[in-house]
Amino acid sequence: MGKGHKLGQKGEELAVEHLRSLGYEILETNWFSHHLEIDIIARDGNELVIVEVKARGTDSYEHPLEAVSQRKIRFLVNAAEAYIQEKDITFDTRFDVISIVFRGKEVEIEHFKDAFYPPIS
Repeated sequence: MGKGHKLGQKGEELAVEHLRSLGYEILETNWFSHHLEIDIIARDGNELVIVEVKARGTDSYEHPLEAVSQRKIRFLVNAAEAYIQEKDITFDTRFDVISIVFRGKEVEIEHFKDAFYPPIS
């Protein structure tokens, strides 16, 4: 397992802990539909929350939130639609991004609620 993969996995674990500490119910982690993946699917009250986790070390100049491209947003929206149909979800959905930056032994976690909205087709 490469360094980047380990960093991402640790970031996702920390994001799950963060969400649980806020009272979210974790429904799925690393959920796949064909080639589409959602890092975390949670429930916050009456909202389905699709969470993209971006983890970085201090050697990265790009803020993790900047790594969520329009292409990634399309993939997340398509994956969310597949999940909603598969599970017959009827409540509102929002898309969050959790940024994890590892600075030596310290970790910086930022949670961006409603980080983006699905593009209108």
